[in-house]
Amino acid sequence: MLARGVLVDVEGQRPFGRAPQAWKGALLAAAFLLAGCAQQTPVAIAGAQVEAAAKDAPTPTLGLEGEGSQPSATPAPTLPQVGRQYETSRPAVVWGTRLSRLPTTRKVVALTFDAGANADGVPSILRTLQATGTPATFFLTGKWVQTYPQLALEIGHGYQVGNHTYDHPYLPQLPDAAVRKEIVAAGTMIASATGHDPRPLFRFPYGDGDARTIAIANQLGYSCIQWTVDTKGWRGISGGQTVDSVVSRVMANLEPGEIVLMHVGSAGDHSTLDADALPRSIAALKAQGYSFTTLTS
Repeated sequence: MLARGVLVDVEGQRPFGRAPQAWKGALLAAAFLLAGCAQQTPVAIAGAQVEAAAKDAPTPTLGLEGEGSQPSATPAPTLPQVGRQYETSRPAVVWGTRLSRLPTTRKVVALTFDAGANADGVPSILRTLQATGTPATFFLTGKWVQTYPQLALEIGHGYQVGNHTYDHPYLPQLPDAAVRKEIVAAGTMIASATGHDPRPLFRFPYGDGDARTIAIANQLGYSCIQWTVDTKGWRGISGGQTVDSVVSRVMANLEPGEIVLMHVGSAGDHSTLDADALPRSIAALKAQGYSFTTLTS
C-alpha cells in the first residue's frame, strides 16, 4: 500500500499493478508556441503537426516567466473565470504525441519538476534556482496547489507552470469525461493558485498516455510534455539512489534540448535527492557549456 505523500515509480512499480511503459525514439520536428508575450510566436520543437485548437478563438497570454524576469503582478483569476476560458479560448498545441526533447542544436537544457506528493524539497530547489538565475518549469497537480497554496503562488511568481492533473491518476484507465475533469479541474486550480494559466503545458501522471488521452489533452489546449531523462531521485536513498547517481544520470543523457525530470517531494525515507543534487547538476551542465531554457522559449 502506498503511503500518503510518497513518490511512486514513473517507470517501474505503480499502484494497482500497472505495467511500465517506455518512451523511446526521436520525434518529428514541428512548431510550438512561444508564450509569455502579448503576441505568441511559433518556434521549432519536437512534435507532431501544430494547429490552433480553435482558430477563431483568442489565444490567452500564459504569463510565463523566464530568466531575469520580474514577478507578474497579474491577479489570480477566479474559478468561474478560468472555467469559462477553457470553453472560449484555446492556445496552439502540438498534436498527437508526447515531446521528449526540445529540437535544437543549441546547448540548452530544460529543467522540469513534478509536484504531486509532498513539498519537502521546494525550499531548497527555489533557493538554488534563485541563487543561480536558472529558469525551470513546475508541473503541479490540483491537490498539490490546494495543499501548498503559498508555495504554488511563489512558484508562479518566478517560474513556468504546467498541468499534472488533479490527483495524479492513471489516465488511460479513465473514461473520457473523467480524463477531461482531471485536466480541467487541475488547470482551474493551478491558474487560481499561481495567477497563470498552465496551458499549453501538460504532463501525464507516470508519464503514461495513449492516443485517446493525448487527443483529449490536445483538445483542451495542451501539448503533452515527456522527458529525455528521469533522474530517479524520487526513489530515495532507500531505493539505491544518491546525489552522485542523480547528477550522473543528468550528465549521461546530455544532449542539446534535453528535458530533465525531477520531483519536488521527498521519498519514503524522507530524502530529497533531486533538491540536494540540483546545485551540482546545474554546475556540471554549465561546465559543459550548457545554459538553461524553459519549455516554450
